[in-house]
Amino acid sequence: MYQFFLKGRDPISSLTHFIGACLSLLATIILVFQSVSLHETSLLMIISVSVFGLSLIALYSASSYYHFLKGTPEQELFFRKVDHAMIYVLIAGSYTPICLNFMEKKEGIIFVTAIWIVAFIGIIIKIFWMDAPRWLSTSIYLLMGWAIVFDINAFNSIPKDCLRLLIMEGVSYSIGAIIYIIKKPNISPEFGFHEIFHIFIMIGSLFHFLAVLLYVL
Repeated sequence: MYQFFLKGRDPISSLTHFIGACLSLLATIILVFQSVSLHETSLLMIISVSVFGLSLIALYSASSYYHFLKGTPEQELFFRKVDHAMIYVLIAGSYTPICLNFMEKKEGIIFVTAIWIVAFIGIIIKIFWMDAPRWLSTSIYLLMGWAIVFDINAFNSIPKDCLRLLIMEGVSYSIGAIIYIIKKPNISPEFGFHEIFHIFIMIGSLFHFLAVLLYVL
C-alpha cells in the first residue's frame, strides 16, 4: 500500500489519513449499529452519532486525497480549502452527540446549532481567505474545540469518566495545533511537523470515538 502512496505529493500524510478514513468508516458502522440495537435510543441520538461518524469520514477522506493529489495549482487550492473546511465540520460533528445526549434538550440544541453556525462561518472564511495567518485559523479551531468549558452547566453535565476522555482528546488536538503553528519538530525530510500533527489529530479522534461509544450509547 505504501508504494501506491509514494506516488502522491505528500505520501505519509496521505497514507496516515487514508488509514484514518478507513478507521472512521469502521467507527461509524460500529456507532450506528450500536445505537440502532439499543431499543431506548432515540432517532435524534442515532442521527447525532451518524453526524459524528460522517464528519470523521469527511475530514480524513478530504485530507488524504488533498495530500495525495498532484494536480494543477487551481485543483490543489480547491482541495486544500476542502481539507481545511472539514476541520470545522469535524469539530461541530464531534460536539453533536455529546451535547444532545448530556445537556438539557433545549440547551443542547441551542449549543449544537451555535457550533454549526460558527463552523459554517469558518468554512466561508476558508473559502475566501485561505491565506489567513496560520495562528488565526488554528486559534479558531481551538476556541471551538474548548468552547464547552465556558458553559459550566454543560461542562458539569458530562460524566467524569467521559470527561476524562474528552479532555485527553482536547489535549491531543491542542498539542497537534501547537506543533502545526510552530512547525516543529521535524524528525526527517519525510516525517516532519505536519505528519506528527496528523498523528495527534488521529489520537484525538480515537479518544472522542471512545467517549461516544462508551458513554453516549
